[in-house]
Amino acid sequence: MIKLKPDLSASQVEDYLQQHPEFFHEHLNLLEQMRIPHPTGPAISLISKQLELFRSRHQEMENQLTALIEIARDNDCSFIRMHKLTLAMLEASTLEQAIANLDMVLADYFLTDFVAVRIIKHCPDSAIANLFIEPGSKNLQPFLKELAGNQPKCGRPTLDQAKVLFGESAVDVKSCAIIPMIFPELDGILAIGSREEGRFHYTMGNLFLTQMGEIIGTRLTSLLRQTNNAC
Repeated sequence: MIKLKPDLSASQVEDYLQQHPEFFHEHLNLLEQMRIPHPTGPAISLISKQLELFRSRHQEMENQLTALIEIARDNDCSFIRMHKLTLAMLEASTLEQAIANLDMVLADYFLTDFVAVRIIKHCPDSAIANLFIEPGSKNLQPFLKELAGNQPKCGRPTLDQAKVLFGESAVDVKSCAIIPMIFPELDGILAIGSREEGRFHYTMGNLFLTQMGEIIGTRLTSLLRQTNNAC
């Protein structure tokens, strides 16, 4: 154990050792004599303490690296999914194809159980059942908050929301993401549902869902221009 002179403080010793890291290399015998209190047992040598600290820091760095690798993998998966979604929407030349492609890609790559698209527009002669909702319809009442905020919302839908979006399957939807699609030429709602209660949790981030809504809404806007005469 190092004995300090009366006029030598602990901070001075610390400063000296920091400025002279080779000190213990030149005085190896001190390393064998020094003992450091251990919170869980008897005193241990300085070398043992250094090894303990090294192992702890090494494990911490490994954990951080593992976390970064997992984030990178998740980002890769998200990129692939968004790429597949974009291709599926671009390949559609009609609204019918777009909705069919959307159902397929969300089921295959996003592993969703339910998909719903509702466009707010007067189109009584649409070939796709329940795709259009009349402006001012009572079916829009359950979504006024989401449409006004223009932000995705995750969690368990209300029964009224689920009925409008998923019809007879409403009671099977335990969680969903409701994504408003607000564009100059299109107002609507995209909903993705799951039978798992925690699949779409209210704490989920909005960036990924917002980008999904933008891709789908932009393509639907383009296809709607082709069908305006049919509505």
